[in-house]
Amino acid sequence: MPSKNKLSLSVQYPDPRLQDSVPRPQLRRWVQAALLAPAELTIRFVDADEGRALNRDYRGKDYATNVLTFAYSEDQAEGDDGVTQADIILCTDVLQREAEEQGKTLVEHAAHLVVHGVLHAQGYDHEDDEEATEMENLEIEILGSLGWPNPYADR
Repeated sequence: MPSKNKLSLSVQYPDPRLQDSVPRPQLRRWVQAALLAPAELTIRFVDADEGRALNRDYRGKDYATNVLTFAYSEDQAEGDDGVTQADIILCTDVLQREAEEQGKTLVEHAAHLVVHGVLHAQGYDHEDDEEATEMENLEIEILGSLGWPNPYADR
């Protein structure tokens, strides 16, 4: 895994349900494990209404999704400072439902979605099979380094 990169992390809990079970220090550890370069990130936990509105307004999809990543550093001009800048939105309602459906703990699933969002912020995607395989393998490696099991393994 990469060495520690400089990180400026803001965490917002407008939906406070996960504030105690997924605190800022834990989030910072997960983010740091997934960073490949310095970053300025905000992680925001929202309810289904806000998650749905953001997904509808910015992606044209009228439903709440588990994680949305708004990467800003991709839009910077040549010669930028190499700092990844992004907002990562986690929908508490979807996160809780998926964890239960997948037989995972809430914290385990939150770790996976944070790592997933941080990788998106750094330009990784899963639009085709090759990209998806690369991203999933990175997620498995990063989560393994944090002591979590393969999130894609059948349970």
